[in-house]
Amino acid sequence: MRFGARLALAVTVLVATVTACGAPDGGGSRARTAEDCAPYERYGRHPGTEVTVYASNQDREADLFEATWADFADCTGIDVQYEGDGEFEAQIQLRVDGGNAPDVAFFPQPGLLERFARAGELKPASPEVAALAERGWSKDWNGYATVDGTLYGTPLVANVKSFVWYSPKFFRDRGLGVPRTWDELMDVTKKVAASGVKPWCAGIASGESTGWPLTDWIEDVLLRQSGPDVFDQWVAHKIPFDDPRVIKAMDTVGSVLKNDRYANGGYGPARSMASIAYQEGGTPILSGDCAMHRQASFYAEHWPDGTEIGPDKDVFAFLLPGEDRASRPVLGGGVFTAAFSDRPEVRAFQEYLATADFANARMKKGPFVSANKGVDLANAANPVDRLSVRLLQNPSTQFRFDGSDLMPAAVGAGTFWKGAVDWIGGKGTEQVAHSIERSWPRP
Repeated sequence: MRFGARLALAVTVLVATVTACGAPDGGGSRARTAEDCAPYERYGRHPGTEVTVYASNQDREADLFEATWADFADCTGIDVQYEGDGEFEAQIQLRVDGGNAPDVAFFPQPGLLERFARAGELKPASPEVAALAERGWSKDWNGYATVDGTLYGTPLVANVKSFVWYSPKFFRDRGLGVPRTWDELMDVTKKVAASGVKPWCAGIASGESTGWPLTDWIEDVLLRQSGPDVFDQWVAHKIPFDDPRVIKAMDTVGSVLKNDRYANGGYGPARSMASIAYQEGGTPILSGDCAMHRQASFYAEHWPDGTEIGPDKDVFAFLLPGEDRASRPVLGGGVFTAAFSDRPEVRAFQEYLATADFANARMKKGPFVSANKGVDLANAANPVDRLSVRLLQNPSTQFRFDGSDLMPAAVGAGTFWKGAVDWIGGKGTEQVAHSIERSWPRP
């Protein structure tokens, strides 16, 4: 009986110790030890609380997010309820208007975040979060989530959009070199087309967000042809949307993507890309039915399981060339965390997401890029992620944030996306550009 009593006491102590760090939630997670929970002591204990999160990330991307903050959740006692929605841009406004705002949202567009901040819906970042933001990111990155001098969010994810994915074997077998100028890129395009293969493949379907891969193309080419200063003026509407330089960039993209000889490899005529999910846009590269696919660093997550990334692997990527070898500005984007609620558990969750610890932990689990200064390159999942982090951390990189994401949401996530779909479907460049210009909100 004395042995049984001692055993019962030991079990009670063990259970109490585990509970103090956050017991398993019944979903199959392991018990966290005191050692496991030590890194999360700074966030305090919040047993019995819940934080709801709403974002556009779904499927594997969502699973990796949830796996990354699982220890944080168990050790703090916060039940993090995540919901991913492919219609995020359209639904977030409906949810807020209906009194069903999430505690935290991941905004892919600073312009959309700004709209909610100006409406008084978002909560300013806490001093702890603001300090982490200042320490972890550059002034430019923090500026994307700052409205009228107040910080509302912190960068969560970053990406480099100026990549062209290709098959090293396809290039090698045909004696093609990686192009370093726009003329060289067009030379490769013509040679591939002459061989009987459509050189470019693309998919621009993305639910309510359909069209954004095309706007990325246009922005990238404008940045290369006219430079960062003109790009900035265009995004800020200091020059009209339909400025002749924008028309030129659109026509340049159209000479590739609206050309049935050059697109859409593996799928059909050029306009077929409007019905192809962006996640599937580049897969014909693996079968040799397409040579190149311009898409962001995060496309690494969308290659089929088992696809290897590297200069001598199944796929790799090069930066979209500029007018000359010396000019290769970088277009990129990101996702920002902002809160609609101001409770201790929400602030704790925001604070954790703003740390380099979160970014490094997420990188270890699969393709992921962060512009946080504390990110360790050794944690990058593949060579393209590693190159992306180097570019983002290099102060000499001419980086510009995605233009449509910075524009007023009614344009950037509205008429620009929809206009791009009309354009690829056959509408003229000037007609589409003029229509988008007329839609720009007036003071």
